[in-house]
Amino acid sequence: MGLCNQDVVRVAAGPAGVNVAMSAAQATPEAVEYSEILEAEDRPWVTVVWDDPVNLMHYVTYIFQKLFGYSKGKATELMLKVHNEGKAVVSAGSRDKMEHDVQRLHAAGLWATMQRDE
Repeated sequence: MGLCNQDVVRVAAGPAGVNVAMSAAQATPEAVEYSEILEAEDRPWVTVVWDDPVNLMHYVTYIFQKLFGYSKGKATELMLKVHNEGKAVVSAGSRDKMEHDVQRLHAAGLWATMQRDE
């Protein structure tokens, strides 16, 4: 996590020519606690679907059901939020998962972005 050099490894010759890996630096307890606090305060990422003039409402509802496993009622609620408010958060989680969700929505023809949760 950038606070210590624990990823740097040196190889030295040990007894009888055997290579021994030695860590260049060890993480201090203060550095570990500090990084854990930063991660705990880290806001999750969200996927936002934006209103567009192309896709029909029933298609958007179908995509929300298919990609995210939402019930028809929940998918319809999210679709109406996109339609009436211009956008809706459809998923939340790690950055990698949100990147994947955005890619799947793009493949389905929807306008989607990801951002930090507000």
